Amino acid sequence: MARRSAACHLVLRRHSAASFSGHLLCRRGSDLSTTSGNVPCFVRAVKQLCSCLGLETRREWTGPDSCQRSFSRAYGSGAAGIKRNPSFAEINKDDVSFFRSVLGENNVVEDEDRLEVANTDWMRKYKGSSRIMLQPRTTDEVSQILKYCNSRRLAVVPQGGNTGLVGGSVPVFDEVIANMGLMNKIISFDKVSGILVCEAGCVLENLESFLENEGFVMPLDLGAKGSCQIGGNVSTNAGGLRLVRYGSLHGNVLGIEAVLANGTVLDMLGTLRKDNTGYDLKHLFIGSEGSLGIVTKVSILTPPKLSAVNVAILACDDYVSCQKLLLEAKRKLGEVLSGFEFLDSQSMDLVLNHLEGARNPLPPSLHNFYALIETTGNDESYDKEKLQAFLMASMENGLISDGVIAQDINQASSFWRIREGVPEALMRAGAVYKYDLSLPLEKMYDLVEQMRMRLGDSAKVVGYGHMGDGNLHLNISASQYDDAILAQIEPFVYEWTSMHRGSISAEHGLGLMKANEIHYSKSTEVVQVMASIKKLLDINGILNPYKVLPRNIDYNA
Repeated sequence: MARRSAACHLVLRRHSAASFSGHLLCRRGSDLSTTSGNVPCFVRAVKQLCSCLGLETRREWTGPDSCQRSFSRAYGSGAAGIKRNPSFAEINKDDVSFFRSVLGENNVVEDEDRLEVANTDWMRKYKGSSRIMLQPRTTDEVSQILKYCNSRRLAVVPQGGNTGLVGGSVPVFDEVIANMGLMNKIISFDKVSGILVCEAGCVLENLESFLENEGFVMPLDLGAKGSCQIGGNVSTNAGGLRLVRYGSLHGNVLGIEAVLANGTVLDMLGTLRKDNTGYDLKHLFIGSEGSLGIVTKVSILTPPKLSAVNVAILACDDYVSCQKLLLEAKRKLGEVLSGFEFLDSQSMDLVLNHLEGARNPLPPSLHNFYALIETTGNDESYDKEKLQAFLMASMENGLISDGVIAQDINQASSFWRIREGVPEALMRAGAVYKYDLSLPLEKMYDLVEQMRMRLGDSAKVVGYGHMGDGNLHLNISASQYDDAILAQIEPFVYEWTSMHRGSISAEHGLGLMKANEIHYSKSTEVVQVMASIKKLLDINGILNPYKVLPRNIDYNA
């Protein structure tokens, strides 16, 4: 759908005397969900054969209007050399009969077309070969499923909206898929405290819409909010666009209910801001990617919705200016700063060329770097004046060379669409290697430049992300997947990140892709403690196997 041009109503130029104004009431993210049509029988047969051989199907985009399907090994260091755990049982007719007795006929899915979608991550990079998907509606049903699977040693993959980027939400082999989408009820909302209690299958955008009507907002905002589910968000400790203002889910989630591998239900669904009675076990499940238990309910603290929201997109000549701009934004915008995103010219170029309806916000040319700043407060006049003063000072100090403040909701949405649309544009451009890293701010873009030197003309290196919290999304775009390109990227990207005391997983999780790379960010002793916790809570290792922890870990050490 064509979008209104982001052509400037208010444009900044150096030494310009232009004033600043504009406001935004709300914005909505894009739905990055995937769909699958009918699959010809011969294609399905080949796919099943590939699955048996440890191969996978992957959709490769060769342009915005065309795609081709190829069969090859999944790319990414975590996908190579995995062998199915022989201690896991294979599903049989008796298992299917039991699941139907618990869930009913309609919620035990064996249809091949529906399984095609559930087995494949949205990037078309990771694909399993599960023959069954279970759709529980209650915590008790989840408990019965896991208790049975544990007794039979049937491996299980918990799945939410399946919008992950590291292969954490799809099977590796024939694991049973436990899809949480039918557990989508809002249980309660306290308008005084702002505490929301809901089931794990609630779609993030639906929660946002519910809260908006109550005068509140979710502390979490993601580009994939039209598909992702709150249980998956909690299980991966998703970060997103509002972290700079509201912090991580470790701070906002007050309680959870989770089901262990043996079917035990842990009721930690507290709604108290303060509770120091013993170990705060909920934090074990936030970010554990479904490897310790399946999150079934969540209580989360939501902030009041503030009426005065402003969005500006600014141009910087170099990365040093972006850093200084962030520092000045924190100092001068203070309590109203709610977002600070950055992207380089390569990111902008991809969006303009591959994302339908995207327009250059600062025409006619591209700039080296862009900063997207959002402020949120409750005094429109005060917030507007504060942002105007900040932007004028930044212009005079040479930190920005161009910029524009959104004049209405359509223009503000178009600005956010640019930033949130980078992943989609990358998918449409061709093959993409994605890395989600936390790094010291002063070093963050050095990695992008290093990677460009390593790869030369063989691939396009793109850098963007959540600058407000030091999260770089490093993406390498190529016409097709190539082992030679991958060899230039890995393990260099992990070694460089480790050398600068960064994290190889800022917000996407480890999943299958990075499970064997955890030592780049965590010590051997820390990883061994993690393995001990996994062994304690999931003695047979049935929950999301091959993910999060390295596959050669000794669980009995």
